[in-house]
Amino acid sequence: MSNDDIKTLVQHVMVRNRRADTKIDWKKRNVENYMVTFTNEEIDLYEEVKRLKDTNMHGLSLTTLLRETCSSKQALGVTLSNMLKKGFLSEELVQPLITKMQQANRNAKAEHVLKQLHESKEKTIIFTEYRATQAYLQWFLQQNGIKSVPFRGGFKRSKKDWMRQLFRDYAQVMIATEAGGEGLNLQFCHHMINYDLPWNPMRVEQRIGRIHRLGQVHEVHITNYAVGNTIEERILRLLYEKIEMFEGVIGHLDDILERSQSTKLEDYVQDALSEDSEVIAQEKLQQLSTYMKKGGA
Repeated sequence: MSNDDIKTLVQHVMVRNRRADTKIDWKKRNVENYMVTFTNEEIDLYEEVKRLKDTNMHGLSLTTLLRETCSSKQALGVTLSNMLKKGFLSEELVQPLITKMQQANRNAKAEHVLKQLHESKEKTIIFTEYRATQAYLQWFLQQNGIKSVPFRGGFKRSKKDWMRQLFRDYAQVMIATEAGGEGLNLQFCHHMINYDLPWNPMRVEQRIGRIHRLGQVHEVHITNYAVGNTIEERILRLLYEKIEMFEGVIGHLDDILERSQSTKLEDYVQDALSEDSEVIAQEKLQQLSTYMKKGGA
């Protein structure tokens, strides 16, 4: 993809409404990136998944499995089961993974989230990419004395309204999937956790917009979790920190409401981060970040 192609891409997927033009006193964003260390058993599982590369598995499929491993073994298990049923993986390849999954009886990322929730005691919305992780987190938090409600795209309007009311009046945590966050207004909440980071930075901006919006009276606190020495660290280091998204540099993101109208940007980022070569990945992201910092100009 040429530089001109990237320029056209960014122009086509970004719509801007400058917050400064509204002359509204938008509350400050406070952002922390937290790097989690896997347990030894989780490292073994992650390395076992990486070995699937030797089977000539399609790069995108392997990338998906690695990201799911960083989220929860439950998310990984759902995909492995589907791949096994469809004949994409053999029982011979899956069995070592099952063994490693059984041995990994802790989730380091979930444990850190639990610690954060206990310390803050604030209402918090958690975003995850996977339905299986959503279900696991709700169970895990309940086992540790924290009330939560789920929120996802498949809910009818009445159920979404009910979940929002339960979150406001009863539960400390709402656990939402990406689709579930669309059209969700949570001005009464000012803490957010990105449990999983998506490929597309604009999707993170949409998430933040659920609480950092008109009517918010508190400073907003956002924590982004990633697992060290995994594909999640690559996403955080090569993408989010490289383009300085959380400092609001991309097209002045802190002053702009943005939304993606196309999956092309996400596809490009996914392609870059799927590169085996760190040098090539950085070159692609550097080109993209340069144009995004210029606002696609």
